Amino acid sequence: MASADEVSAAPPAVPADLAREPVCYLETTGRVSGRPHEIEIWFVAEGSTIYMLSGGGYGADWVKNLQTTPRVRVRIGDRTFAGSARVLAGESDELHARQLVAAKYYGWREGALPNDWAREALPVAIRLDGRP
Repeated sequence: MASADEVSAAPPAVPADLAREPVCYLETTGRVSGRPHEIEIWFVAEGSTIYMLSGGGYGADWVKNLQTTPRVRVRIGDRTFAGSARVLAGESDELHARQLVAAKYYGWREGALPNDWAREALPVAIRLDGRP
């Protein structure tokens, strides 16, 4: 039988009722100050991954912060989740992230993405892990 140290807990999935919330609150660690910074942002939750798009691209402070310190916290409704963030530009799940966000906020179903933001904003994924 495996010891508790050998068994890793499954990452938490965002419950469906929270996934329907219109916004979440992303907390990053300031790359200069080291202090927590929180923004309100559109998101999509799929299982234990949260996707969002940065209209400011790599220039957005929150993106710069998570590139320096990938550990983030995401508050949705009354729940807070911890995870690791990464930019998806050029990765295999980039289009999937764009499509999910466009579907939630613009009713996109298939074909070309509905607007420049959905096509050009920088996609970010946060893999939830349940650690503080």
